[in-house]
Amino acid sequence: MKTRDIKELLEKEENFELEFKRKVSTPVKIAKTIISFANTRGGILVFGVDDDHTIVGVDNEKEEIEMILTAANFYCEPSIEPYIEIIPHKGKDIIVVTIEESKQKPHHLNTYDKKENHGTGVYIRVKDKTVEASKEVVKILEAENPFGPPLRVSIGDNEKYLLDYLEKVERITVKEYAKLVNVSYRRASRSLTQLVRAGILRIHTNEKEDYYTKSP
Repeated sequence: MKTRDIKELLEKEENFELEFKRKVSTPVKIAKTIISFANTRGGILVFGVDDDHTIVGVDNEKEEIEMILTAANFYCEPSIEPYIEIIPHKGKDIIVVTIEESKQKPHHLNTYDKKENHGTGVYIRVKDKTVEASKEVVKILEAENPFGPPLRVSIGDNEKYLLDYLEKVERITVKEYAKLVNVSYRRASRSLTQLVRAGILRIHTNEKEDYYTKSP
C-alpha cells in the first residue's frame, strides 16, 4: 500500500468495509471481525489507529501479526487467509490487514459451542458493526457457496399472499409472516430464505431483527 493510499484510508470513517483498532485485543475478537468481512464483501482492518484517527502505532509488530494469523487460521472455520502489511506512517508503524470476500461462506467462529449459545457463531458486517448473523442469513450465505445445496423454491398460496401483503406494508419479519399465514416459525423462515435466494425478496439485517422486502 502506497503512502498516498494510507493517507486516504485514514481520512475515512469506519464503515461497511473498514475498521480501525488501537491494538490487537484477543484472537477471538479479531476473528469475529475477520469472519464478518469474509462473509460479506471483504474489508480492511487497520491496527495502531484510534477511532478518532489518532495514530498510536503498534508496540510489537511480530506479536500482533502472530495474533492476527492465529485468529484467521485457528479461530475462523474454514480458515481465512489475510493479506498483512506493516506501513510506516508519521514515525510509527501501523498494520493493515486486507480480507477478501470469501468463496467458502459461511465462516464461523471456531470456539463457538452451540450447546452453550443460542446464536449461529457466524458474523457479518452491518454498516460499521460486526454482528452475529441470523439463521436465515446463514442459509443465504450457504447459497452463495458454489458447493452449497441446490436452490428449490415454489410459489404457493402463502407466498402469493405474502407478495400481495408486501405491496401494501412493504416489510415483514419471520414472526410476522408466520402469524400472517398461520405456519410455524421454522416453515416461515425456510420460505423467506428460499425467496431471498431466488431473488424475489431482499433481507435487511440490523442489530435487533432481520426484515424482508420485495426485490426492486
